Amino acid sequence: MKVGLFFGSFNPIHIGHLIIADHFAQYSDLDQVWLVVSPRNPLKSKESLLKDHHRLAMVRIAAAENPRLKASDVEFKLDRPSYTVNTLAHLKDAYPEHDFCLIMGEDNLAGLAKWKNYEYILEHHEIYVYPREGSERKEFQGKKIQIVNAPLMNVSASAIRKAIHEGKDVKYLLSHEVYSYLSEMNFYKK
Repeated sequence: MKVGLFFGSFNPIHIGHLIIADHFAQYSDLDQVWLVVSPRNPLKSKESLLKDHHRLAMVRIAAAENPRLKASDVEFKLDRPSYTVNTLAHLKDAYPEHDFCLIMGEDNLAGLAKWKNYEYILEHHEIYVYPREGSERKEFQGKKIQIVNAPLMNVSASAIRKAIHEGKDVKYLLSHEVYSYLSEMNFYKK
């Protein structure tokens, strides 16, 4: 099975994440897309990051009705900070029958050279890239990178957190189930 790994803090998971994940699951050669909840991105600040189990719960809720999507907590079991190259090695050992590819936005591709052992990742894994508004397109010649004509999503988790904090309604930016979970738990209001 060919599995696309869509990494993120998913703080919270929103419709943009789900539209992109579903697009790759339906319109590419991927059999499934795993939404890998990252405990902490070594290149990002930990500010306002919900606890791991809450973010995972929201991803599970969001992906529950789509058989092509799967929530993954694989990085919770690995050393921190989590590095994609280590996660890929762990998954290859755990699921030798699967072929793992990465799904990332153009903004992440532009910063790929900052990743630990990025050359190894480029050499051994396909990378599917979706457009991001305002991203600088960086080319990696001769590598297994596909720029995919996926929907351009201009929704951000940080804008959603800010809107909730300001008392604005974000119900149309989240799945109904995730919106209910966030509301019940009073997340991002303080």
